[in-house]
Amino acid sequence: MELESLRVQRAKSLSFRWEWLLLVLILGAFFVNVRLSPYFWNYRSFMDALSVFLEAGFMVFSMVMILVAGDIDISVASIAALSSVLMALSHKAGLPMGLAMLVALGVGVACGYFNGFLISRVPNLSAIIVTLAGFSLYRGIAYVLLGDRAVSGFPSWYSYLAWGYIGNTGIPFMLAAFFACALVYGLVLHRTAFGRKVFAIGTNRTAALFSGVPVARIRQILFTLNGLMAGVTAIFLTSKLGSSRPNVATGYELEVIAIAVLGGASPSGGKGSIFGACLAFILMRLLRYGMGLRNIPGQVMMVAIGVVLIGVVMIPNLVMSRKKRTVVS
Repeated sequence: MELESLRVQRAKSLSFRWEWLLLVLILGAFFVNVRLSPYFWNYRSFMDALSVFLEAGFMVFSMVMILVAGDIDISVASIAALSSVLMALSHKAGLPMGLAMLVALGVGVACGYFNGFLISRVPNLSAIIVTLAGFSLYRGIAYVLLGDRAVSGFPSWYSYLAWGYIGNTGIPFMLAAFFACALVYGLVLHRTAFGRKVFAIGTNRTAALFSGVPVARIRQILFTLNGLMAGVTAIFLTSKLGSSRPNVATGYELEVIAIAVLGGASPSGGKGSIFGACLAFILMRLLRYGMGLRNIPGQVMMVAIGVVLIGVVMIPNLVMSRKKRTVVS
């Protein structure tokens, strides 16, 4: 009887997973979009719907790992802006575009490393304080360097990164790069010793430290990776816009954190998945695309997405509370 009870309890826990809920919502959003526009069923239209604001998605994977470790980074959009500006200025100064793209990645890595160094090495200095300072610092530097001007004049091949398709498949190059990054981060977080250490830090940082986990070094690596992905975002975003300005990627940090949380990452640490983040990103893209088909204003879109986010986050908590009351009774 006890074995049968355990099997029933395991079946119930597996029947309600965060990813299943996201899949149901994705299917609902998909069919609503089909009803709104007969052209949404078109393969190219569906690919384009997934590519809306896709450049912000690259920062979601590294943000999931930071949240799993019990930290947060709200400076990523500012790092992306500074990376974009310095890349554009480097190219304008005569640097080949390929090397200018490396400048963007290098700037992102340097900013992320600086964040991680302060957070992991200075006692009692929280991640939210450091990255809040970085939020203002990095974009402020971008404004000092460029002011209200914009830099353009990139080579024609550079626009392929954001607007090109892979052969005749109809798959955007940026979308393929997005899922390639998802695969790499998924393997690292869920299939390596490094990923297990990240979960251990987020579950109990003190216990992980006394168990021999190099907490400071791993936290610094995570913030450096986040800076790297901000540099990747800068490359794709500048390619899409065709120019660079200090105000690019404004508000991306909130959307990135929202997608990571919607995907199942816990702000308190110890929980999250790359697969869930991918599903959350697809859901957000479908919602935005569908509301765009109805010409819904951007402010109303933000309200609707906020309501969906709150609702999805509340459902599992309500289920868990009900289970606890059932066990107590």
